[in-house]
Amino acid sequence: MSSETPPPFARPSGAPRRTLLAPAPGESLRRARGYFFEGLCVASAVVVLTPLFLIFLYVVSKGVSGLSLDFFTQLPKPVGDARSGMGNAVVGTLILIAIGSGIGLPTGILAGIYLAEMGRGKLGSAIRFIADVLGGVPSITIGVFVYALVVVTMKRFSALAGGVALAIVMLPTVTRTTEELLKLVPAHLREASLALGVPEWRTSLFVVLRTASPGIGTGVMLAVARIAGETAPVLLTALGSQYWSVAIDRPIASLPVQIWRNATSPYPQWQQEAWTGALVLIAIVFFLNLLARIATSHSVRGR
Repeated sequence: MSSETPPPFARPSGAPRRTLLAPAPGESLRRARGYFFEGLCVASAVVVLTPLFLIFLYVVSKGVSGLSLDFFTQLPKPVGDARSGMGNAVVGTLILIAIGSGIGLPTGILAGIYLAEMGRGKLGSAIRFIADVLGGVPSITIGVFVYALVVVTMKRFSALAGGVALAIVMLPTVTRTTEELLKLVPAHLREASLALGVPEWRTSLFVVLRTASPGIGTGVMLAVARIAGETAPVLLTALGSQYWSVAIDRPIASLPVQIWRNATSPYPQWQQEAWTGALVLIAIVFFLNLLARIATSHSVRGR
């Protein structure tokens, strides 16, 4: 009767069990450190988001009761008139954002492309320095500058002057964001495009810029969100209006200015309209961000 032969490499009976992958010395400490810093990052995110969430909830609780069709279709009325609204301010805000973006976005994006692709000399350093300094200049100073440059020259307040002021406010953010994101595009994409005989300007616009478009879109919306809530430069350039106006060479109403005026009034009705205006302004910024996300996502999918 033949005895069974044990399989090769079998562990003899009674021998101690050995683990092939033993934890390295200090592995537990490294894991503990990893969990600690991961929890610290989560706690920091919660600390940052909590005030934002609380502010949003507070504005919603204060402003939602004033939302109505009259708010978007009626002009500001005297105290006691229940059909008062800020329709002209909503339209004026959209016009000012459109003018500011129409001037500031192309200029800022093209300046960022120049800095990322060719700005290695003294001119590039000077542009970077000016953009950094301009980013720290108070917006009211920009409003005074545009007042002296445009309002005094035209001899009137206007939506055009307000748009120019907002364009200057958003220029540093758009320029520096575009430059930094274009620098993150892999060099082999540029080299492949140039190797195929594509001109350098087409490579920059249709290869490099398109690759970085999602990140640039985020920077653009940060700049738009900032100018949407600016009050001081708009007050010094576009002034405001109590009437419907879409002419760019005339004073125009805006939500930030109207909110400021109503919030500083002693009348509860106007204070309620200020809270509702703040809520509408947040909604405008949110929907502009949403449209930008949709546009950039379609651009990426189309590549």
